[in-house]
Amino acid sequence: MKKTVLSLCICSALLTAPKLVWAQFPGMPGGAQPPAAIPGTATDNTPRGNAKLTGVVTDSTTGKPVEFASIALINAQTKKPIDGTVADEKGKFTLNKLPQGDFQLLISFVGYRNKTISSVKLDRKGDINLGAIKLGADVRTLKEVEVIGQASLVEEKVDRLVYNADKDLTAKGGDATDVMRKVPLLSVDLDGNVSLRGSSNVRVLINNKPSTIVASSVADALKQIPADMIKTVEVITSPSAKYDAEGSAGIINIITKKTTLQGFTLNIDSGVGNRGSNLGLNGNLRTGKMGFSLSGFGRANYNVVGKFANTQQTFGSKGTTTTDQTANTRNHGLFGQYTLGWDYDISKTSSITASLRYGARNNYQNQDNFLTRTISPGSLFPIVSDRNVLTKDLSGTVDANVDYTRTFKPQQELSVSAQFSRNNRNNDFTSDIMSAPNFSDVLSRQQNLNNSYNQESTIQGDYQTPIGKNQLLEFGGKGIFRQVESAFSYNYAVGSGGFTTDPSRAANTLNYDQSIGAGYVSYTLTTKKKYTFKAGTRYEHTTINANYSQNQPGEQGGAAGKDLGIPSYSNFVPSINISKSLKGGKTVKLAYNRRLQRPGIQFLNPNVNTSNPTSITRGNPLLSPELTDNLELSTSAYIKSVYLNVSLFARQTNNSITSVRDTIRADASLGTTSTLAQAIQTSYLNIGRESAYGTNVFGNATLFSKWQIGGGFDMYYAYLTNNNAGSVYNATNSGWVTTGRFFTNLTLKNGWGVQGFGFIRGRQVQLQGYQGGFAFYSIGFKKDLKDKRGSFGVAAENFLNHPFTVNSESSSPIFAQSSTTSLYNAGVRVNFSYKLGKLSFDSPQRQKKSINNDDVKGGEGGGGEQQPQAAPAGGARRPR
Repeated sequence: MKKTVLSLCICSALLTAPKLVWAQFPGMPGGAQPPAAIPGTATDNTPRGNAKLTGVVTDSTTGKPVEFASIALINAQTKKPIDGTVADEKGKFTLNKLPQGDFQLLISFVGYRNKTISSVKLDRKGDINLGAIKLGADVRTLKEVEVIGQASLVEEKVDRLVYNADKDLTAKGGDATDVMRKVPLLSVDLDGNVSLRGSSNVRVLINNKPSTIVASSVADALKQIPADMIKTVEVITSPSAKYDAEGSAGIINIITKKTTLQGFTLNIDSGVGNRGSNLGLNGNLRTGKMGFSLSGFGRANYNVVGKFANTQQTFGSKGTTTTDQTANTRNHGLFGQYTLGWDYDISKTSSITASLRYGARNNYQNQDNFLTRTISPGSLFPIVSDRNVLTKDLSGTVDANVDYTRTFKPQQELSVSAQFSRNNRNNDFTSDIMSAPNFSDVLSRQQNLNNSYNQESTIQGDYQTPIGKNQLLEFGGKGIFRQVESAFSYNYAVGSGGFTTDPSRAANTLNYDQSIGAGYVSYTLTTKKKYTFKAGTRYEHTTINANYSQNQPGEQGGAAGKDLGIPSYSNFVPSINISKSLKGGKTVKLAYNRRLQRPGIQFLNPNVNTSNPTSITRGNPLLSPELTDNLELSTSAYIKSVYLNVSLFARQTNNSITSVRDTIRADASLGTTSTLAQAIQTSYLNIGRESAYGTNVFGNATLFSKWQIGGGFDMYYAYLTNNNAGSVYNATNSGWVTTGRFFTNLTLKNGWGVQGFGFIRGRQVQLQGYQGGFAFYSIGFKKDLKDKRGSFGVAAENFLNHPFTVNSESSSPIFAQSSTTSLYNAGVRVNFSYKLGKLSFDSPQRQKKSINNDDVKGGEGGGGEQQPQAAPAGGARRPR
């Protein structure tokens, strides 16, 4: 249940003028001009005099005009209004043909104290200019009115679904991953990787802007965004030509909470739990035409424990090699993010905004007692090894943005944006190999160091203009310039001593520069029969300059880099969206678009990851983009208090980046080639084809004005093939995938609220097997303090599972693999938040423009099959 003072502000403004009947002016901002006089006060056009009264209504604090303030001229004797008008968008008003006499002038507007000028003397031929009339903000404490009803958790717009995440109680103290699991159409796996309608090829934006931290790993980026700061999540399933061509499944835009009010505020959010703690500060200062914001937060994860078991078989000419692995896992880390924002209203029609953001990640993952037992053909006894593996993932990201917007008239707008982003990352692993038979001493040590950076500079210009009353034309251009470097090396040590360069392994550096030039045009037409057509096309030209240098073992300098000779390529990406509004609030939409997906660094990086020497990975820098065609038909309707959305979709991806698995000879203890055992090596090629056909159903209902329940399911049929000509490596798989979610939210008296949530995903079809299903659930309670300046709450999740297990399998003619992952993820959090400062009303802010670089395939693990072991070390940031 909500409480608001806004309703009383309206009532107060109306009741202050006795017997004054105010007109309604629908569509005033940007629409038709309001009537010149209050209905009933001037029943004819007979001139009563020649006096003229003018003035400008302004905010007493900021000096800005108060748009559409109400003006009433009142007879000083009878106290009855005789004429009136409404100020224009510049705060100006004019009353003509006024009689002589003494009058009072009443000025009012919602959120401001009414102002009365008690003595206005007019004669028949005189003109009076009152100049600037200042209104002060209404800061009176009024009795609150309870507004029955709740805001809808899900809203539908022309090309997207909007999930109102700020209504979520159970995510308090959590991160963006917790919120994403509740968004219709989305699915989040155990590692935090996001997929849309079964595809991980999505582009994630934060406040309409990309970031190099998201480019590196969507899963890691989501863990750095506190759930408390998220206002809405927009799921754009059919992006128009204005968006970058990247993101074959669609775009996810995370909108964080902002303020457009005058004054100073400081929000303090804190929480502590058995698996994590958080502290956040968010301050805003706005005075006059200028606003500042400074936010920072930190999150610590600890006591995140689990274990896994993995069995794999490789089939060779001499027989079958079987490897069994077990390990205990524990993770801990610190995440921090700091943002300084600034905006300035240059004039009523132009503004400039800027922001500087720094984010840091410090994540550690341990695999303790990593025991490997291998039985090879002809061996009488198994080969047993034990190791402890530490993976470090450390990074820092800087994002800087400057955006300028000029509005000429409603819907006619020019914007110019520039952005610089850089991420430095160290993703390393260290293995301590223990000596047999007791595995109590360190026999030797291995180390893989992978230092990388991803730098991106972008300039963008957009222009839109209306054509007549029912058409809109948009066009623009964009340049993106990226520089990526990944340098990796291998070290070893005898015993527990210091590291030296591994003489059998070369050090390598990949330089990958990518330049993209793009232009687009989009046209929108709305007809009288409530049809909306939006069509457009986008052209992108991509140039790649990549070289790969390799030091011979023992070399320090290395030879000059070898040009990889990757050719340039161009793409046309058309899109069309058609919608029809029907009676009763029903909407039907049909959409088609073509998208492309450039390979990320996790697919390009040739670094050989041997953190698990029996299951290694390496990238392929010669990969080219995927091309995807999407078709969608959807309908939505409100049936009394129930909202229902149903969609059908089909997706076809060609030139798909597909994992290719092979077997090689490997030493189970040292990770170097030998004849002791076989390992599975995973790489990537553009030889795949993926198809998906399915439906999404989502519903939301409000009962008794206080209880919301909702949920839905996603179901699709997936077909995958790698088109490999060799019978040994050829793989095809298909099957149904189903995901479901349910939530309930109950508002109680005295500021209490309770919310529950459940999510379940069935088996995920992969090219050579499947990933097991899993589920999450949570329940939370919240109590608002008096005057809603603060709140406290308790949330618990997965409290009935200890542990939660996931089984996965994959196979081919040359190998078979199965794994079980156990997660001890039962958790409880206690949260507290408090707000300091004082706010007053400000004039509405214009929508700010920003850069959207929607153009790289997935996060870590996106597009490829999940490995049974923990997240690999040695992965670098991917270029976009």
